[in-house]
Amino acid sequence: MDELELISEHRCFGGVQRFYRHASRVVGLPMRFGVYLPPQAASGPVPWLVYLAGLTCTEETFAIKAGAQRVAAQLGLALLTPDTSPRGADLPGEADAWDFGVGAGFYLDATREPWQRHWRMESYLLDELLPGAVAQLPLDGDRCGLFGHSMGGHGALTLALRHPGRFRSLSAFAPICAPTRCPWGEKAFAGYLGEDRNGWAAHDATELMSRQAQPPYPDGILVDQGLADRFLEEQLHPHLFEAACAAVGQPLTLRRHEGYDHGYYFVASFVEDHLAHHAAILRR
Repeated sequence: MDELELISEHRCFGGVQRFYRHASRVVGLPMRFGVYLPPQAASGPVPWLVYLAGLTCTEETFAIKAGAQRVAAQLGLALLTPDTSPRGADLPGEADAWDFGVGAGFYLDATREPWQRHWRMESYLLDELLPGAVAQLPLDGDRCGLFGHSMGGHGALTLALRHPGRFRSLSAFAPICAPTRCPWGEKAFAGYLGEDRNGWAAHDATELMSRQAQPPYPDGILVDQGLADRFLEEQLHPHLFEAACAAVGQPLTLRRHEGYDHGYYFVASFVEDHLAHHAAILRR
């Protein structure tokens, strides 16, 4: 990763919240990310979590809305928050497509024009941002967890399953669990990968889990889902991921919460549990 440009820095619960910009060689455009460094990072590399946000979000959304820094400071966890997607490519329809799938990154590498040149979020994260962050920031490369929300929950589950050994812990808030079987996923996958559905399953958490020969996360996966989420029935399908985990013996804690919707009031209500879940695993 090329030199980081510090955009802003904010003292927070004894640590520091920063936002950076850098020129991405993988994406071919400037990219931004946020990082919260807890007080413990002043003494050396700390365990860290990568948080992947959802549709319409940026690198700032989780840092501003989730209220996670207080708990992260107590647990000694750093929090890395990438932007969700490339920006500024000036492709036809890009600016109008964020709510409908194409235009939002979906944490995969597009193979179809006009998206394939810049929409390479999987390679950007795994090959550029994460190793670059370890090289330039006080992050322990051997102790990294992954979580996310909605589209980012999809990204967390799929990237963790597609890249065994890269992440030691895993969780998600209201993830898109079976994108090959929901309108959001069908729109995005057709746009990015083409109409041939045979290639879509490689980016579907339920399909990926069903193909596991043994439980990939024996310490367990945590998923929280609000039952008042207006996207639950049509878009998210956590029951399908739950069944796939059961079939391969993957420990899964899927918590269903009455009255909670899809937004950041829901995320903020349970983010402490997610950080504790990761910390318990990463500290071993």
